[in-house]
Amino acid sequence: MSVSEFFMRQRQSVAFRLGAAMVLTLVVVVVGTIIAAGRYGQTAADETFDRLLRGAALQIAERVMVTNGKADVDLPVSAFELLSFARTDRVFYRIVRPDGETLTGYGDLPLPAREQDGIYDATYKGVAVRSIQLTRQLAERSVSGAVRIVLAQTTLERAALARSITTQAVLIIAGAGVALLFLALFLLRIALRPLARVEHAMLDRDVRDLSPIQMPAPTEVTVLVEAINRFMRRLDHRIEAMQNLVADAAHQLRTPITAMRAQAQLALGEHDPKRLASLHRRIYQRSVGLGRLTDQLLSQALIAHRADSEALEILDLRRIALEAERETRAVSGDRIALDLPDDDVPIKGDFVSLREAVKNLVNNALKHGKPPVTVGVASPDPDRALILVRDGGEGMSEAMAARIGQRFASEQISPESAGLGLSIVADVAATHGAKLLMRRLDGEGFEIGLELPVAGK
Repeated sequence: MSVSEFFMRQRQSVAFRLGAAMVLTLVVVVVGTIIAAGRYGQTAADETFDRLLRGAALQIAERVMVTNGKADVDLPVSAFELLSFARTDRVFYRIVRPDGETLTGYGDLPLPAREQDGIYDATYKGVAVRSIQLTRQLAERSVSGAVRIVLAQTTLERAALARSITTQAVLIIAGAGVALLFLALFLLRIALRPLARVEHAMLDRDVRDLSPIQMPAPTEVTVLVEAINRFMRRLDHRIEAMQNLVADAAHQLRTPITAMRAQAQLALGEHDPKRLASLHRRIYQRSVGLGRLTDQLLSQALIAHRADSEALEILDLRRIALEAERETRAVSGDRIALDLPDDDVPIKGDFVSLREAVKNLVNNALKHGKPPVTVGVASPDPDRALILVRDGGEGMSEAMAARIGQRFASEQISPESAGLGLSIVADVAATHGAKLLMRRLDGEGFEIGLELPVAGK
């Protein structure tokens, strides 16, 4: 197996897809948490050092005074000791008198753009600094106005503290993420065990076992299991139909073929013209019966195939009667009457299957009934549609009617019967949700056909 085939197969795996989705989600969450941790670390470091910066500035502001009629300041050592906790950082300060002149400190230390007190970021001598400005109001006769205290500190220590907080948070988050990943994959494996049981149940089955899967399955795959069971039922039905067709063919074809062979052998050795003509007639009759049997076997196979493969469509029942009459008359040459309404009779079905069913009913009436034979269509109410074949005979017995749909049931009608006509009709009725109707008419006559639901009802 190539690498591309391996990954293609993995992409079709539910476990692989769920695992990939979980890993991707976890990666996104971890990356987002790391970014948030970095911001939190920077914020925490800024808050810590800003408090020290603000405390030192307040101490300096408290030591601003007026001496000899001039603003003066006594820089407290404790203020710079407070900032000395950041050992690698440098401290800059500038005190500006009310008249704008620098009282002491670094005269080129930048002042904030706004005169409001507060903390701000700046750059001094090419180095990033964190600065604070506080004002001290003086109200003496000789000096009045605001003294501005600007205190700045480089950001090396606070950056180091932010990195330390972020690193620790990242290590914790990464460890928790890896632990959650393995836990999630472990739980995913446990959650998918029922699927593995279904898989093993399928693989361990005998290839000839088409019985439904009877085992508990997760809710998410219940529909899949039911679909597999429906498919196996259809497959079992198809195989059974094929087996029945083969059995019917073997059962029905053997006798006429054997009889034809025997009569042909007799004809080969017969010199009497009368007896030879009689043998020819028997061979012809047998060939006609064999042809009818072959037609019915092929019709049964066609209907069994279309029952599972063809979608039902809206049809006019009158058209089915017309086609069945036309094809039967073209083969047999017998006259068949039609009794059709003026309006459409819409039903939902398979045209070929219904036509074959009606043809078999007409052939049975021609062979076993009495003329006249009529194909009629009616819709006695808005919910029902009828297609019926009538003849002038007595019809079948109650015992024979009870066996319609069973294999070889029509053997009781005639030894020359193909034996499958009514079985085909019963199969078509079952696939269309139709009802097989039979009744003796008042006086003489027999009627048999299908009752189907009207389309849309």
